[in-house]
Amino acid sequence: MNEIVETIIGEELAGFRLDAALAEAVEDASRSFMKRLIKEGRVAINGQTCVKPSRVVAAEDRIRVEIPEPPPALPEPEDLPINILHEDAEIVVVNKASGMVVHPAPGHYTGTLVNAILHHCPDFQRPGVELARPGVVHRLDRDTSGVMVVAKTQRAFNHLARQAAEHTFDRRYLALVRGEFGEQRGRICASIGRSLADPSRMAVTGVAARDAVTNFEVLERFGPASLVALRLETGRTHQIRVHMRFAGRPVLGDPVYGVTDFDHWPISPETRAILEALPGQALHAELLGLTHPASGERISFTAPPPAEFMHALDALRALK
Repeated sequence: MNEIVETIIGEELAGFRLDAALAEAVEDASRSFMKRLIKEGRVAINGQTCVKPSRVVAAEDRIRVEIPEPPPALPEPEDLPINILHEDAEIVVVNKASGMVVHPAPGHYTGTLVNAILHHCPDFQRPGVELARPGVVHRLDRDTSGVMVVAKTQRAFNHLARQAAEHTFDRRYLALVRGEFGEQRGRICASIGRSLADPSRMAVTGVAARDAVTNFEVLERFGPASLVALRLETGRTHQIRVHMRFAGRPVLGDPVYGVTDFDHWPISPETRAILEALPGQALHAELLGLTHPASGERISFTAPPPAEFMHALDALRALK
């Protein structure tokens, strides 16, 4: 059955081409995939079918997208570059690159982390219950980089899935956010559910929502922005990005919930260019701690942020 996605264009996407706006508004969808759907007549703006990918959208435009059912084929191995931090008979831990989708999804049936693991781990047993996302017990958004674990066996999958459900993973993120928190440390407790105005997005809401808790610590202050560390007590979709927006400290480079316009910031043109060059949200999963499914040992893995994140951080540090 085809999936119907409806979204309302926000101010941050006003003036975008239709295909580019939908690539940002529809989770894990590529611009080329949206362009094809538009040309096939599967997209309507304010009730009128639109077949021009170059159509410029405006704030409050209501867009309806018909997404065809994905191919039933299993993911195939692909020789893609991935940064493996640890591998044994039960698990593989990777430092996922920004821009890489975790598992096949509309518009991304190939080129995913799962495709890469199938190639690099010949003993991967495709565990789990969903054929398109074998071994995946938690995920990172496409443009969020950092440490992830994937189960290689069914035993490991069951064990890790239980840890994820019981929130016993130790997860630490780094983010560049707008402005400065008044406190050095804090705890954000705000339930998250689908936005009533735009079901393609998440929001802090009390309607059909789930409890969500994010702990933050300010590591560095730069005036117009800050470097913060974040630890999750829960694992909701887009949790950090939504909570940072709710707290008035949206993540830099985030095209959906955060800041991409730096025109009025008190910074040099060079610094502005570096911030505008962020490929997505400046959010990195720095640390992942877990209990090994076979040995029972508590282990943890870390990875530094990618180059684009560090370039932005260095540019902000120069403001002090």
